[in-house]
Amino acid sequence: MKLGTRRRTLLAFGASAPLVAAASACGNKPGGGADGATAWGLTGGAEEAMRASFEAWNDANPDNQITAEYFANDAYKEKIRTAIGSGNAPTLVFGWAGATLAEYVANDSVVDLTEDTAALIDRVLPSVAATGTIDGKVYAVPNNQSQPVVMYYNNEVLEAAGTGQPQTWDELLAAVEALKSSGVTPIALAGQSVWPELMWISYLADRVGGADAFNRVTAGEAGAWTHPDMLRAAEMITELVDVGAFGDNFASVVADAGADHALVSTGKAGMILQGSWIYPEFRTNAPELVDSGGLGFGTFPIVEDGAGDPSNIVGNPANFWSVSAKDSEEAQQTAADYLSEAIYDDEHVDSLIAIGAVPPVVGIEDKIAAADSADFLTLNYEMVRDAANFQLSWDQAIPADQAQELLNNLSTLFLGQQTAEEFCAAMDATL
Repeated sequence: MKLGTRRRTLLAFGASAPLVAAASACGNKPGGGADGATAWGLTGGAEEAMRASFEAWNDANPDNQITAEYFANDAYKEKIRTAIGSGNAPTLVFGWAGATLAEYVANDSVVDLTEDTAALIDRVLPSVAATGTIDGKVYAVPNNQSQPVVMYYNNEVLEAAGTGQPQTWDELLAAVEALKSSGVTPIALAGQSVWPELMWISYLADRVGGADAFNRVTAGEAGAWTHPDMLRAAEMITELVDVGAFGDNFASVVADAGADHALVSTGKAGMILQGSWIYPEFRTNAPELVDSGGLGFGTFPIVEDGAGDPSNIVGNPANFWSVSAKDSEEAQQTAADYLSEAIYDDEHVDSLIAIGAVPPVVGIEDKIAAADSADFLTLNYEMVRDAANFQLSWDQAIPADQAQELLNNLSTLFLGQQTAEEFCAAMDATL
């Protein structure tokens, strides 16, 4: 269904009335809420800006409240899968788009937002807006920052080890050896969470074979995973593990607790490959490192003889809101009005930039340049704006059954329990 065009005027950004933090047990409201629209978001990252946006909406719209709850990443993914399947999703469905969104659309779980969000989509960078579009219709709109995956460095640790920020694969291997010799973990990795391992193989596959390496997978092409480009990327993972790049305990590190980037901020690891979403946490948890210039960042190293465009990036164009088709029309309308009027208004853009997050909005270069974290924000914005290809995270880009097998097999590859050849053969079997 298409929502109507009823609109309310959003008042100035306010903070006097607190956001309703958790749903009460009244009735059988989808998503666990009592009355009105509901939303589930993620803790960490841009949570602060999301809370502020909902607070402003609720202040300005006392008769059309949005009740929000927040969950850790892994817990949320399981909870929303169950809620969608049972028809009890919140009104605003937080997601990553990709194959999951396509499944929602095929099952009539979310509504067509094309008409209601036309003005919002006009303000969004086209490559990001396209991620929420299926068959020419908008079913999801971005709700926070663009999230390319970035290399972060503790410059003090690198300097003490006598090395610098690697620009190439060979330089990365050399930096690993230097950091090992200095007694620190070269690269922090949250192996228990598994999904951070995707960042490594995603970038390596791209740097080796370009966008076609993974496009063959999404197209379901026979032999896509055992193609020489993908096989070489898997072999490079094995090489990193064998030389001790991730240390001995990475399999016990959890991303949701921020334990991976804490290793970098405390000087126990030299670098980390992670999403731009962790930069606000560096600012919060390690302000002295950030303010002193001790935290470095840059794009993923190139593979000297690879075919990938160095401007290609992987990650999440953003996170997205969809609107549940199972909720009441009134709740759907409140959600659509919120998306059209409040997402990426001036206050929302400013609140994202203030925490070190870059909204995918056209024409904000001047705001970014004037921000406290201008260097990081500019890098982030330019990576997204200028990328020849922005590959959505692999576990979101492919169907859920394939994604789970990918995570399972990737974990065994990193643990050394599977060879590169075995990993690629196992993944070919999922096509």
